[in-house]
Amino acid sequence: MTRIFALHSAYGLATVAAALDGGLLDGEGESILVPFNSARVPETALGIAADPALRSLRGRFDRVEELEAVLGALHPSSWKPRDAELPVLGRLLTRAWGLDPRDLELFVQSPQVAPARTLMSLFPGARITIIGDGLMTWSPMRVKLSHTVAARIGRVVHADVVPGVTPLVASPHATTVPVPPDLFRAALEETAIDDAGTLADGTPTVLVLGQYLSALGLVTPAEEIALQGELIDRAMDWAPQRIVFKPHPSAPPLITDAVRRRAERHGVEFAEYRGALAAELLAERLGVLAVVAGFSTALPTVHALLGTPIGAAGTASVLRRLEPFENSNRIPATIVDALTRDDSPYREPERLQLLVDAVGYAMQPVVAGHLRPRAEDFLRAADEAERRRYFTPARLAALRLPGAPRPGVLDRALRPAGGVGRVEEARLTVLGARRRAARAWKAIRGR
Repeated sequence: MTRIFALHSAYGLATVAAALDGGLLDGEGESILVPFNSARVPETALGIAADPALRSLRGRFDRVEELEAVLGALHPSSWKPRDAELPVLGRLLTRAWGLDPRDLELFVQSPQVAPARTLMSLFPGARITIIGDGLMTWSPMRVKLSHTVAARIGRVVHADVVPGVTPLVASPHATTVPVPPDLFRAALEETAIDDAGTLADGTPTVLVLGQYLSALGLVTPAEEIALQGELIDRAMDWAPQRIVFKPHPSAPPLITDAVRRRAERHGVEFAEYRGALAAELLAERLGVLAVVAGFSTALPTVHALLGTPIGAAGTASVLRRLEPFENSNRIPATIVDALTRDDSPYREPERLQLLVDAVGYAMQPVVAGHLRPRAEDFLRAADEAERRRYFTPARLAALRLPGAPRPGVLDRALRPAGGVGRVEEARLTVLGARRRAARAWKAIRGR
């Protein structure tokens, strides 16, 4: 058997390496890493195929076949060939990579989009395993895959950073394979580069992680700066002597300057870290009191791997502003909000699972239709504040879920009944009656 691992992130690569080390991916045969760079401008970002810190993880595979060598200048996310081209491309890749298409397993990240979606179509006989990529794994599929693809998805392999909570991607049919935190941590340790320098001096420190939300259109640049200030305020709950700020690589210096000023107003030392260490490893090297961020995957990861306390700021505001409701950032923001709230009612995995299932259904009521009873159970039991925190009134009304606002006269008139709105139903009824009357009149007159 040949196993193809089409991966684009260090997190996904570490997940696969840890799963291989733990014997969680049953099967023997050749393993091929097919890395690709999913950055908007690949030329400005270091992909997993070239990152020297990931050399030992790449060594888990028998060979590496870079996807860019096939696509050339075409961006991986733009690789969407026509259906008629798929058989030819499949045969070309089979020959180029020396594959046996009769005994093939495909491991992909982000199955809803290219290039993963394209690869799944190119090899119609391959078994499919989804590799988790952070908190997005707990979101339902954004699109409904064709049956010929969905029926071949057998497993979801993910780092178990939200213990006891099952991811929704590819549910309910795929089997979930959680990678234990100790295995995942060991794989991450292999990527460590000791560049923390003088910061690892034992000073009581809180690590603050920046997220460039204005680039996603979630907030304005001014609101971004205000949110980063809130992160510093939240970090002060642990009474640190120093704040270490790890900004988003794409964030402008203006954000760091604003965060620095906020920290100085609190009277604490401030340091910026722009090195290559992952946030989880940086937190370990510094022995931090806590890690604070918006809704970064690093928060539950560092808590699961190290037991480090975590905090967040701005999650409630982000949840209100995410549009459309099915925005894929909603589940990550929901999980982080639930894990970091003061006196959160979702500390137990069962309660958090119910919340995730309810939000997942509201996001994708067709793909995640099997979760409607779970959503109804959550909403019936939740008070008004909890419903409004995670759901919009418009979404509840559109899906006719418990807690939806009482419809007005116009809404009741336009609400679909039997497939059409009530006003339209009345119009069609009158039109039908007129036509029947016309036919009767013609019959009476002998026409």
